[in-house]
Amino acid sequence: MEKLTQFFWWCSGVHQSTLAKYPAEHSKYVGIGATIFFTGFFAALSGGYALYFVFSGDGGAIGYAVLFGLLWGLAIFNMDRYIVSSINKNASGSKQFLQATPRILLAILIGIVIARPLEIKVFDKEIRDQLRVTYLDRQRASIDTLNRAFDSKYTIELAKIDELKTERDSLEATIKADRVKLKMETFGEKSIETSGIVGYGPYAKQRQAELEKQEQHLDTLRSAIAGQEAFIGQRKQFEGLMDAQLLTGAQMDSAVNRAGFADRNAALGDLKYYPDGSVNSSNYWSITFIMLLFIFFECLPVFVKLMSARDAYDVALKDQQVTDVHRSGRDRDSEIAIMDGVYDTKVQQGIERQKAQLWEG
Repeated sequence: MEKLTQFFWWCSGVHQSTLAKYPAEHSKYVGIGATIFFTGFFAALSGGYALYFVFSGDGGAIGYAVLFGLLWGLAIFNMDRYIVSSINKNASGSKQFLQATPRILLAILIGIVIARPLEIKVFDKEIRDQLRVTYLDRQRASIDTLNRAFDSKYTIELAKIDELKTERDSLEATIKADRVKLKMETFGEKSIETSGIVGYGPYAKQRQAELEKQEQHLDTLRSAIAGQEAFIGQRKQFEGLMDAQLLTGAQMDSAVNRAGFADRNAALGDLKYYPDGSVNSSNYWSITFIMLLFIFFECLPVFVKLMSARDAYDVALKDQQVTDVHRSGRDRDSEIAIMDGVYDTKVQQGIERQKAQLWEG
C-alpha cells in the first residue's frame, strides 16, 4: 500500500518528501493521483480502440493499436499531471480560476476525444445496424444515379422502346377485339359490325385476312422491341449497371466488419436522429451523458484542486519555494562576490608584476 500511495502521489505531481510530513493531506492527493492515472488508462483504451479500426484488416492492427494506445494514454496522463500540478493554491481565488480556465477548456476537449471511441464500443450493436441501413441507402442512391445517367444518355432509344410497346399494346387489344368479332361473324351473331350470316362466308374471310395482317405486324413489333431491349441490355452491361447490385446478408456483414472509424463515428451520430430528421431522445441523451461523464471525469482533478482549501502542504510548498528562491539569490550573490574577489586579486598581481619590471629596468 505504501508503494501504491507513493505511485499515486507521483501521478498527482506533488513534492513527495514535503507531502510526507503532513499525513492529513495524504488521502486527498492519493485520490487526485488515482483520478489522473485512470484518465490516462481510459485514454489508452480509447486511442487503441480507435486505431484498431484505422488498421482493421491489417495483420498488425492489434500491435499498432496497443502501441498507439500506450503512447496516447501516456500523453494524456502527462498532460493531466501537468494541468493539476501547475495550479498555484497560494494565489488568490480569482487568479487560481484564471489559471485553471484554459486547463479546464483543454480538459473538456480531452474528455470529448477520449469519450468518442468508447461510445462507439458501447453502442457497437446499434452502430452495426445503422451501418447496414447506411450502406444499403448508399447502394440504392448509387444505383439510382447510374440509372438516371443511363436514361439521360440513351433517351432516344428508351423513348423508341416505349413507343413500340405502346403500339404493341394497342395492336394486341385490337387483335383481341377482332377475334371476338370474327367469332361472332362465323356463328352468325348480328351486331353493328357483323352481318349475322352463319358460316365462314366472305365477311368472315375478310376479317380473317385482316386479323392475320395485324398478327404479322404484331410479330414485327415484338421483334423490334426485343432487338431494342437487347441493345439496351448490352449498353447496361457495358456501362456497369448490371454489376451494381445490393449486397447480400453475408456481404453486408463483411462490409460492416471492415467499416473504419470514420464510418462508425458517422453512424454513431446518425443514431441520435430518426430517418425523418427528428431527434431520437433515448439515443441522443444516452450518447450525450456518456460524453459528459468523461468530460466530468477529465475535469475532476482540476475541480478538486480548485475547490480544496489551501492546506499545510501548500503552505510548506510555498515556504520551500521562498527558501529555494532566497538560496538561489544568496548563491548568486556569493558567486558574484567570489568572481569579484578573484578579479581584484588578478588585478593586484598584475600591478605588482608591472612594478617589479620597472624597478629591474
